[in-house]
Amino acid sequence: MTTIRFGYRELEFPSQDIGELRDSNDLLGDVTALHQRMAEDGYLFLRGLIARDTVLEARHVIFEHMDAQNALTPDTPLLEGVMPKGGRRVPMMGRDGIAHHPAVLPVIESPALFDFFAGYFAEPALTFQYKWLRAVGNEAYTGAHMDFVYMGQGSSRLHTVWIPFGDIPVEQGTLAMCVGSHSMESFARVRQTYGQMDVDRDQIEGWFTKDPMEIVEKYGGQWLTSNFEAGDVMIFGMHTMHASTTNLTNRYRLSCDVRFQPANDPVDQRWSAEAVGHYNSGPMRPISEARAEWNV
Repeated sequence: MTTIRFGYRELEFPSQDIGELRDSNDLLGDVTALHQRMAEDGYLFLRGLIARDTVLEARHVIFEHMDAQNALTPDTPLLEGVMPKGGRRVPMMGRDGIAHHPAVLPVIESPALFDFFAGYFAEPALTFQYKWLRAVGNEAYTGAHMDFVYMGQGSSRLHTVWIPFGDIPVEQGTLAMCVGSHSMESFARVRQTYGQMDVDRDQIEGWFTKDPMEIVEKYGGQWLTSNFEAGDVMIFGMHTMHASTTNLTNRYRLSCDVRFQPANDPVDQRWSAEAVGHYNSGPMRPISEARAEWNV
């Protein structure tokens, strides 16, 4: 077992506290079974959906970009992505820039993804122009949240795809899913209150909690994660609670979130080619106040 940090807590992985994701590769080609698995688990974990060499080439290009901005430790292997002392943030999210480099787009707009979703939706798929490409540093993590609160103004069939750019062990900061949060009756009020809010419209912080284990202690469900390899993808809907383990290494974790939906469905215009993303730049109401009001 490996000692990891999840929110404020140190846990052993795999364990009863945070178990192992199950992959759905055996269901590829069976759309009905894939929909049943999504309804059951709230996610689809697909190993090697994108060609490994394509992902590793993109990893090289991204780290070259970061190195040019002095964001890597000199005289260390480029592909290790070693952080300098104190770290350095390199903004890479958006609708242009490094996320749209000719070597990166074949990963985040992979034909394999378009083919998968065309079958899954039974109609052509569309992906947002905006890409959430991140280099997550030491001691950084993502708190537990549902994606609806950030991009719920469009299609009800919008899905997130999380793509690691390289082999990422759990101690380097991997995606974790709260199985049951999307469907269990014990989560119903969370989905009806927090799960229907919008960070721009309601001016409320987006993370439900910085302590993911609080969720399963209060509502049930189970947290699952895995060691990831280049080419793996995670697919999930807007109301599956998720978070990340903490990066306990001195190496950046490279990953990108992209979104796919049926091409003919309404699109959340914040993430289209012309829009500017989140429009609320004012102070955000603490989620703790909102949760107290919602009684969740």
